[in-house]
Amino acid sequence: MVKNIAIGCDPNAAGLKEVLINHLKLSGYDVTDYGSDDPIYANTAFVVAKAVADKKHERGVLLCGTGLGMSLAANKVTGVYAVACSDAYSVERSIKSNNVNILTLGSKIVSEELAKALLSLWLSCEYKADGPSEPKVQRIYEIEKSSLHK
Repeated sequence: MVKNIAIGCDPNAAGLKEVLINHLKLSGYDVTDYGSDDPIYANTAFVVAKAVADKKHERGVLLCGTGLGMSLAANKVTGVYAVACSDAYSVERSIKSNNVNILTLGSKIVSEELAKALLSLWLSCEYKADGPSEPKVQRIYEIEKSSLHK
């Protein structure tokens, strides 16, 4: 079961980040806040993504206005698989079908209550390495590995 979460955001999502930190702590998670002051969201995305890739945290959460920029930036870090989601089905499949390790949310897209629900759902899901998605996920890993030095 996931217990250790990294979280960060840009200034647009600082309020939502605080709501989610409180929600996570009340739910029993260990949370490390990587900040919200840098207006260049890629900087925060990189720090959180690096910490997740280095296994300092089991999963990470990144927030900005749409979640899209954070996802794009985080995915530049080897070993990070980040997706922007705003509905329950996509959140669930992000783990069960894709084994993502960073969820990004948009503070201008989801309400606080929806964000808490999506985050709780995401953290409750687990990837089954022997499941039907394994060949697809392994192919993503192979592509990443082959692209590292190009």
